[in-house]
Amino acid sequence: MLKILIAVDGSDLSLDAVHHTLALLRQGLQAQVVLAHVQEPATLYEMVVSRDPELIAAASLEAGQHLMASARALIEAAGVPYATEVAVGDVAHTLVDIAERHGVGMVVIGARGQGAIASALLGSVSQELVQASPVPVTIVKHADAEAVPAQALAEDDDELV
Repeated sequence: MLKILIAVDGSDLSLDAVHHTLALLRQGLQAQVVLAHVQEPATLYEMVVSRDPELIAAASLEAGQHLMASARALIEAAGVPYATEVAVGDVAHTLVDIAERHGVGMVVIGARGQGAIASALLGSVSQELVQASPVPVTIVKHADAEAVPAQALAEDDDELV
């Protein structure tokens, strides 16, 4: 059975990826889901202040589980079989590692919504994931970015006549 990895970070944008995947499943796609969250590694300051790597790791795991709560609730409400994984590291490459470990055939991630210039200057996890992933990656745009007012559509139709 197909496995789909959904990258979640607790944001509405990552929940768009969950909603998109659930829509595919409602349309008849048979799949299992892996919810994945990747925490950035601890900063040097955090490591100096804490001095306890186990405490930092536990806090990362707890934070990751907390940030996945909304996505888990949506998946559970839909009755879809799923697994979760929280990891620490470079986000895009760690997601690829998780995808390979779980044998997924597809990755779904929410778009960050940056413009082309900001994305080029700052980088983008979704773009880096597309480059690094051995399986197809679907980037889901935020619903507000896709919405086109009905009046604008009607005006466009009038121009075609």
